[in-house]
Amino acid sequence: MSIQLETKHLTGFVSQEQISALKAEMEKACHEFDAGTCQGNDFIGWRTLPTDYDKEEFARIKAAAGKIRANSQVLVVIGIGGSYLGARAAIEFLGSQYYNNFADLQVYFVGNSICPEELSKVLKLCEGKDVSVNIISKSGTTTEPAIAFRVFKEYMENRYGKEEASKRIYATTDKARGTLKELSTLEGYETFVVPDDVGGRYSVLTAVGLLPIAAAGFDIDALMAGAQAGQKAFDNDEMNPCNLYAVIRNVLYRMGKKTELYTCYDPAFTMFNEWLKQLYGESEGKDGKGIFPASVIFSTDLHSMGQYIQDGERTLFETVLAFGGAREDVTVKAEEANFDGLNYLAGKTMSEINRTAMEATIMAHKDGGVPCMVIEVGKMDEYHLGELVYFFEHACAISGAMLGVNPFNQPGVEAYKKNMFKLLGKPGY
Repeated sequence: MSIQLETKHLTGFVSQEQISALKAEMEKACHEFDAGTCQGNDFIGWRTLPTDYDKEEFARIKAAAGKIRANSQVLVVIGIGGSYLGARAAIEFLGSQYYNNFADLQVYFVGNSICPEELSKVLKLCEGKDVSVNIISKSGTTTEPAIAFRVFKEYMENRYGKEEASKRIYATTDKARGTLKELSTLEGYETFVVPDDVGGRYSVLTAVGLLPIAAAGFDIDALMAGAQAGQKAFDNDEMNPCNLYAVIRNVLYRMGKKTELYTCYDPAFTMFNEWLKQLYGESEGKDGKGIFPASVIFSTDLHSMGQYIQDGERTLFETVLAFGGAREDVTVKAEEANFDGLNYLAGKTMSEINRTAMEATIMAHKDGGVPCMVIEVGKMDEYHLGELVYFFEHACAISGAMLGVNPFNQPGVEAYKKNMFKLLGKPGY
């Protein structure tokens, strides 16, 4: 187990007695998941995915990724929510926000908005390059990705002809039914499965996330190995770092700390923050309950959000993600004129300075009344990413159960859709 939870900055906010008082609730949630008697028990397949995944499909995913890398310079991934955030979070986590600037295969994500300019820009980026498409949708009728797929299906068929286009379009969808599955069978697309017992926001370790991640050139064997380590370490009723994190979140929530601020000091974590916000917001935000998930990237956001975090309403707590072993580093050199006054930093690496900024900021926020936990992770690679994904998925399920909600449904997301369908004149609305 390489993930550790540092709690020393909770001193003065959370006591051991408060943690112990909720231990029985955590254990009850774990036992209900084990017995399959929890709320939403139709959607707990993610718990065993790292060890109990479809090995034949996994091999097909790697083969398809190799084919995409061999015959394309662009992969367009079409999806929204859980069909988008996990894969993009992983690719940027492993390759940085500048991944496409250095990659042999550029990966663009569309179908996650209805902005016409966004879609048009990606079409222009495809000009003069060979393209493959991965459409990800359980049903095939979700508005945002369905619109984007209409556009790209036409684009691919006009450019390559129907037969060749069908070899370049990959569908990740229901295993047996639904509009997209029927179309894939008709057109001859290679298909991969969105499991029935895994909800979208928990699906990054299925074909939903694995195909784009593998196509981007990252090692999904190592990713799954890390997730397996996470399953072994965290899927029990002990007060391990994952369950402790779930317990502390609930202690703080009951103390009136209603907003969790996910903080990282590496911009490559930006989209992982967005995945976390969906995972926790969609899982816990219901029945008038829930911790509101927010995120920042420091030190950038210390110059925009720092004032509020330090001195604003005291309803925040902070969860910092800290990684060891910088993948690349820069050393500050001495400058004879010392025009900027930075010679005191000469010989120090930027990773040292960044870590010091983190420690200083945590101290300041604690003094300002913000409780803080630090999740320490070995480094930013595929193995640790897999472990981290499982950590947060498991903690989310336990935390939501302790909160008294079903962590696996999302009834509220239908409200805007019904209004939109009515206003656009969809039959039946």
